Amino acid sequence: MSNASSKTAAAGPAVPATLAVPWKPWLGVVFVFFVYYASQVVAGNLLLLYPTLRHWSAKQTDQWVNNSVGAQFVFILLAEALTVGAIYWFLRHYRVGFGRIGLKRPRWSDPLYGLLAVPAYYLIYLISVAVVSHFVPALNVNQQQQIGFNDVHGSWPLIMTFVSLVVLPPLVEEIMVRGFLYGTLKKIMPVVYAAVLTSLLFAAAHLPEGGHGGPLYIAALDTFILSLVLVYLRELTGNLWASITLHAVKNGVAFLSLFVFHIK
Repeated sequence: MSNASSKTAAAGPAVPATLAVPWKPWLGVVFVFFVYYASQVVAGNLLLLYPTLRHWSAKQTDQWVNNSVGAQFVFILLAEALTVGAIYWFLRHYRVGFGRIGLKRPRWSDPLYGLLAVPAYYLIYLISVAVVSHFVPALNVNQQQQIGFNDVHGSWPLIMTFVSLVVLPPLVEEIMVRGFLYGTLKKIMPVVYAAVLTSLLFAAAHLPEGGHGGPLYIAALDTFILSLVLVYLRELTGNLWASITLHAVKNGVAFLSLFVFHIK
């Protein structure tokens, strides 16, 4: 066997044709990018209908959009619903279900795998931060992530924030990224390459969350490492529920830290 063939085998083969998604990979990738941005634009415009109907001024609207927990909750709910709806339509067009991208009936072992992966993820992340900080001293590990919830007080605001950060993103992002996008990429490349590319794209999507502080490189590093572990769980279990569990626990820890224990 040639060296080239050995390297390909080591990297892992592409998914078998019988299990591959039926759409063209380039179309799947373009669809993910379109849905990611279009869902936010449409959700934002739908959200603005409320202040328009109330005849609010631009200043009132801006304050409501940026400071209201309810407004942030509705925006995220709309954007995530539009994302899942678009993926559902796409899958129906190709006459396949969510199971083709990994959203199958959960097994009792799936959340267990997700929970067991939590310490492994944190360990890999801490080692990665130490290594990158050594070679890139300018990395700001304390830069704050702009998550859109600035004034959370009371039971209902806490519940809406919890759903917005701990329930909806892990479910929808796993369906879109580790399910749809990763499933599309591994149709044409070895699993390792598909995992790395999926994780790079996922990390890049978090760079703007630094707000006025500039690109949030520490969050990009975090989500890159997280995504690699999530893809591993996806491959290990054959579905998305272990990945959803780990993702939810990770976001849940951040929620408790920021909004319950108020650790900055």
